[in-house]
Amino acid sequence: MFRLSIVTPEKTFYDAEIRSLVVPGTEGYLGVLSHHAPLITALKPGRIEFRDADDNVRIAAVSGGFLEVSNNVATLLADAAEFADDIDIERAQAAYDREKKRLISAGEGETDIDLPSVRAAIERAANRIKVYKETLGGS
Repeated sequence: MFRLSIVTPEKTFYDAEIRSLVVPGTEGYLGVLSHHAPLITALKPGRIEFRDADDNVRIAAVSGGFLEVSNNVATLLADAAEFADDIDIERAQAAYDREKKRLISAGEGETDIDLPSVRAAIERAANRIKVYKETLGGS
């Protein structure tokens, strides 16, 4: 077992001993077990899956960030993290729809739109929707 600490700007999202961890690295998903070699990597928006001390699988959406593994501790720094069963799917869908409309407006010539910000918001909302549907079977 090893310690997992998931920290967002607002709070410590999760901090406990776990058995295994899978995270969305920028080059693909990667797994971490106890006594993993030291590692620092960037993360992209995606799904975090870990097996807790009681052998329960926990799934969360993460907005991206960084993972450091050292001395049998995995520290994940993320802009946002949310367990799949806590995702407000209507809110996520509304955010996705709103940002898609902004992207279409930019394509139609509206110039005061920050395209990288809009694309990042679309990616975050799409990730939350995907994690929710994959985990809880929504359609």
